[in-house]
Amino acid sequence: MKHVIALDVGGTAIKAALVAADNTLLYETRRPTGRDRGPDAVVAGIVELAAELRALGEHRFGESPSAAGIAVPGLVDAATGTAVYAANLGWRDVPLRTLISERLGGRPTALGHDVRTGGLAEGRIGAGRGADRFLFLPLGTGIAGAIGINGRIEEGAHGYAGEIGHIAVRRGPDAPDCGCGGRGCLETLASASAVGRAWARAAGDPAADAADCAKAVASGDRRAQAVWQHAVDALADGLVIGLTLLDPHTLIIGGGLAEAGETLFAPLRAAVAERITFQKLPHIVPAALGDTAGCLGAGLLAWDLLAPEAKLSTEVSV
Repeated sequence: MKHVIALDVGGTAIKAALVAADNTLLYETRRPTGRDRGPDAVVAGIVELAAELRALGEHRFGESPSAAGIAVPGLVDAATGTAVYAANLGWRDVPLRTLISERLGGRPTALGHDVRTGGLAEGRIGAGRGADRFLFLPLGTGIAGAIGINGRIEEGAHGYAGEIGHIAVRRGPDAPDCGCGGRGCLETLASASAVGRAWARAAGDPAADAADCAKAVASGDRRAQAVWQHAVDALADGLVIGLTLLDPHTLIIGGGLAEAGETLFAPLRAAVAERITFQKLPHIVPAALGDTAGCLGAGLLAWDLLAPEAKLSTEVSV
């Protein structure tokens, strides 16, 4: 059976799979990233895992994987296959595509940004299926985005397209500082970590997080509702900027905050609707693929290397 290797590298774990042409996950595994051992050890672990998957594929299916796809965090140069920088992993300018391809005996290998790769999967086979234009936003530790156009993900001129988390949605002296060097960025106000920090302060519980806040909102806690609405308002402001620029059919919201379900989506849809004027209100929906999106997207990158014309053939209506 023809299959490809898919690797989704995170700050704490690497999710890996063998993926069939119909996007079935034939085999899945997960192991620690091992960032405490340093960036060289992380890279070595990724390459060795790819080699293990190759051997497994040969044993189970009687042939080597046809290609490989890998999704990594941080700054990525997809054209050269270089993992440029990742603060959590400590690496710089790693020629990851070449390293993996060589370890796989020269098999074609694709390298992509983790959020854009997850967005590719959501757009083609997940919540955005059938939409020719979508915007995917996972709300986790930070906020990033993926811009989907006709079955492809727009990377931008320098690989930074979709960084909606660093749009400034608040100004003034009270706007929180952001790690990017700006102030009032969307992710400082509406990410899961931002909601968790705000709720921990309001509740007087340093261990409280965004999930606890969502539960308190659902139970009618007024303090939690105020914290939640503050985040929803900031998120709506950022989304309206995004949809004004991009005019997507669908906004796909994923990550930890999306797990709150209608506790998030009901007020968010209302807040976006209140803010638009001439713009068309897009469908605002939860992501469908969960934590498999990265592996599925990496698999799609690999299959696209083998049949580039397939990029536009996965249920995209134009």
